[in-house]
Amino acid sequence: MAGTPANAKGFSALAIVMDLKDYFSFTAIALTFIGFAPYIRGIHRGTVHAHVFSWVIWGITTIIVFFAQLDADGGRGAWPIGVSGTITLYIALLAYQRRGDTKITRSDWLFFCAALSSLPIWYISADPVFAVIVLTTVDLLGFAPTLRKAYHQPYAESLTFFGLFALRNGLVVLALASYSLTTLLFPVAVGIACLFLIILVLFRRRFLRLNAAPSNDLPN
Repeated sequence: MAGTPANAKGFSALAIVMDLKDYFSFTAIALTFIGFAPYIRGIHRGTVHAHVFSWVIWGITTIIVFFAQLDADGGRGAWPIGVSGTITLYIALLAYQRRGDTKITRSDWLFFCAALSSLPIWYISADPVFAVIVLTTVDLLGFAPTLRKAYHQPYAESLTFFGLFALRNGLVVLALASYSLTTLLFPVAVGIACLFLIILVLFRRRFLRLNAAPSNDLPN
């Protein structure tokens, strides 16, 4: 009987941790909807013309990562990734229905084939970690055009959008039921990519402002 209070405290602490993970997961899901809402609204209004094939690729990578995280006992921390993948595929469907940008480049096909290659890799290796490495690499390579655009046109990118998803991925990590390379790699890598883009945009905006300001050293 003497050990009962300690055990009770242990179970109570565990329950609090589990409740916090639920909170982190549901908050991450809410941020996912909030982050995507303006983009989806823009497609419906005709002000945004999404690239169909790009969103198909991102949807496939995210959904496969979601199932890989579940397989690795990611638990509730995987739910926001699954929601994000579903919304991404919905955007791809909207883009197709509204005749968005359908031009497909060689790099698009390369990313698409690389994303699909993760499935046989997973099947042959019987370990989802290799599939997650491939998918995370594909997703990060997909950031390249956005980073290039952010460098040249820093005012054309939304800091709020990328800030929300950086925060979302941080909450995903906190909500994970178990930590491994399989469960952590994708949300951590994408979160860091979002933070890097934010820093790049802020740096470039400051640089452009300073260079646009009149110099005090010019003769009167």
